[in-house]
Amino acid sequence: MVLIVGLGNPEKQYETTFHNLGFLAVGEAAEKLGVKFKKKECEASVAEAHLGGQKVILARPVTYMNASGRAVKQLMAKYKVTPGELLVIYDDFDLPKGRLRIRTAGSAGTHNGMRSIVGEIGSQEFPRIRIGIKDPEVNIPVINYVLSQIRKDDYPLFASACSDAADAAIRFARGESIEAVMNVYNRKDD
Repeated sequence: MVLIVGLGNPEKQYETTFHNLGFLAVGEAAEKLGVKFKKKECEASVAEAHLGGQKVILARPVTYMNASGRAVKQLMAKYKVTPGELLVIYDDFDLPKGRLRIRTAGSAGTHNGMRSIVGEIGSQEFPRIRIGIKDPEVNIPVINYVLSQIRKDDYPLFASACSDAADAAIRFARGESIEAVMNVYNRKDD
């Protein structure tokens, strides 16, 4: 069993903002797996896939970013998922735009959605895929930046990053170790 959670905000106005890259990436994973987000449960929109006999739950919390942990905690309880079976995909202001960074565990850093998850589940020991959004040419407060629309010129870069994040998540869901997935996708950026 694997639970893949993409972080974002549920309203249409946030659809193509930097803070919704997790939603976009998990949506891309669902598309690649041929499944749709058909049901709502545990304060999340959920799609279910099967890979190699293993159930994979794809989720987008509808709690808004800062309360993502509520949905994740409920989903983990419902599906009896351990932190090691959870994979979270989200935007990261500390990485250059378009860069992926996959980790086995770690702190929430400056990301409020991740702070919520760590606080609710009481652990930092879960894999995550971070999609970089930092743009050295932009000089506005972080909160304004993460909620701003992705520029049209940058959309292909972020679409590619979300596609790679989806591929990485699917590899993990198929049973590859997170370390093996890291070796493929972290190396692409160096």
